[in-house]
Amino acid sequence: MPSPDPKVDITARLARIARAGTVTLTHYGRKSGKPYRVTIWFTVDGDHINLQTMNMKRQWVRNVLASGRVSLQIKDETFEGTAVQVTDSADMGRVVELMKRKYPISLPYLWIKKRPDGAFRVTLAA
Repeated sequence: MPSPDPKVDITARLARIARAGTVTLTHYGRKSGKPYRVTIWFTVDGDHINLQTMNMKRQWVRNVLASGRVSLQIKDETFEGTAVQVTDSADMGRVVELMKRKYPISLPYLWIKKRPDGAFRVTLAA
């Protein structure tokens, strides 16, 4: 019997938590490697998660840029993954559209700034 496709499993798990309001992100210190936690917004985009920030100077952002290693707690689901900064304008456009739909409170900021200060695409481990 063939083993289940891990990508399908991840997609199904993400579909169950996509409407949750926030994620608890565990990121790791740039120098110490010590775990830190922060609660932030997120969006689900198929088989991955996007993390958005309105300030690229935040400590969690700087730590994620340094190592990429993250752990995400959303409702009763925990995901491990690797975060990569979104730099492509088309990908950022997709992030903005997902943000607008999920977080209408972000609309005034996005109307003024057009996009978050930065975003990360988190590829999840199976």
